[in-house]
Amino acid sequence: MRAALTTICLLLALPVLGVLGAWFAFDAAAWAVLRHQATTVLAGYALQSLLLAGGVGLGVVLLGAATAAAVTLADFPGRRVFEWALLLPLAMPAYVLAYAWTDALQFAGPLQTALRQAFGWQGALWPDVRSLPAAVLLFVLALYPYVYLLARAALGERAVQMMEAARTLGAPFRRRVAEVALPMARPALAAGTALALMEVLADYGVGAYFGLTTFSTGIYKAWLVMNDRIAAAQLASLLLLLVALLLAAERSAQRRLRFAASRAGAAHAADARPLRLHGALAAAAWLLCALPVLLGFVLPVLWLARLVWLEAAQSEFGLPLARFAGWAASSFQLAAVAALLATLLALALGFALRRGGGGLLGPAARALSLGYAVPGAVIAIGVLLPVGWLQERFPGAGVAALATGTLAGLLLAYLTRFSAVALQSVEAGYVRVSPSVDDTALLLGTGPARLFFKLHLPLVRRSALAAALLVFVDVMKELPATLVLRPFGSDTLAVVAYNFARDERLAEAALPSLAIVAVGLIPVVLLSRALRAPS
Repeated sequence: MRAALTTICLLLALPVLGVLGAWFAFDAAAWAVLRHQATTVLAGYALQSLLLAGGVGLGVVLLGAATAAAVTLADFPGRRVFEWALLLPLAMPAYVLAYAWTDALQFAGPLQTALRQAFGWQGALWPDVRSLPAAVLLFVLALYPYVYLLARAALGERAVQMMEAARTLGAPFRRRVAEVALPMARPALAAGTALALMEVLADYGVGAYFGLTTFSTGIYKAWLVMNDRIAAAQLASLLLLLVALLLAAERSAQRRLRFAASRAGAAHAADARPLRLHGALAAAAWLLCALPVLLGFVLPVLWLARLVWLEAAQSEFGLPLARFAGWAASSFQLAAVAALLATLLALALGFALRRGGGGLLGPAARALSLGYAVPGAVIAIGVLLPVGWLQERFPGAGVAALATGTLAGLLLAYLTRFSAVALQSVEAGYVRVSPSVDDTALLLGTGPARLFFKLHLPLVRRSALAAALLVFVDVMKELPATLVLRPFGSDTLAVVAYNFARDERLAEAALPSLAIVAVGLIPVVLLSRALRAPS
């Protein structure tokens, strides 16, 4: 069993290894391509990616830390609602947010048109939405919950009692926040920012729709437009290097998060009460928390719903429900199969690692865990590179159909990208199962199969269901790998929404976009319930 699991893990790590291995197969032509990219497009890709990441990083830190401090350290009207409502933008993919706000704010949109007619104004009333600053703002609205969630946990666990101690020493509230609370939350802020930046670098939908020249859009263009797999592999490996640096920073920050308050400190934290705000301060805190929820979730959802209603009212044949059902069925089938396979693999790996993952199984499982940090565009290139190599040597074997003509390549990309999510959830469930349970069962003569099915599986069932749900939602939202590897005629909701938006048919993109948001709400609701549950 260990040998089979090790082989599966290495197979799923092959797309990442394939991208890295492209550097070892370079010849004179490959180096010529690299020099050409360095003198033409590479600087632009790097500059735009760094500007985008820098702006988003600064924005998510400021917004995530401010909202977390507001709901944790202060008390104001609506605070209990904002504690969970601030998580709602997690359900909104950044590319769906881009579609909604572009339709609302573009030059020919109803808002600018109505203002020009009402006041007699001429020309554009504000800059074009499809720009780098607008992309930064949209990413901040979609990704600040990563920072908010971790910072809120850090402030709630450790900072409240320290601020109470500082208050007894006479420190004013502003100084307590600036010199006590926020420094203690610094590892959480770093970890959340790293997670958000990995999502930014992995994005393709917003970059392509706004016409940005980032690494992800450059990879897609090099492979599918220029038909240059060497250039695509080079760009993919550079993007992989940036993601690896962010992953290292995130793990370093997570290690610094592993200091906990004592039981006595926790008791003092429970006794310490947030500062009650009144007047202008309460209004400012309410506005601070309300704006991200309104701009990042409520208004976009309402606008998409308006587009769906207008499309149904204006179209002679109503909504394309038959086609929508086909797209939804394709998305649900792919997501369900990927979730099932990833969860089964995670359960098998979790059981094997718990019993002692000797040999290569441990390192292979850790290599598999890196997949979630790898952008979908990189994984797609990693799937296609070995297939292209085999196709060149066996031209009549139809090897390319294994990756692009069937579901095999797409499922391989999904499992490479999202198996880490399932494994992390299952391992978290196993942590709560005492090793003495296994020792007792083995002393009674229980075999491995009976130990897993009769004892472990009931205990980690909820974690396995959570793993399947998370993978299901992630696959539903995934765009770049699906766009490159999907079989002909198997469009998903994400691909259909992107294609409609690219063709300026935003009203038709609204229905699949709303479906993606609705599915994304499921883990957000479960997470908010878990945060409100007493510990």
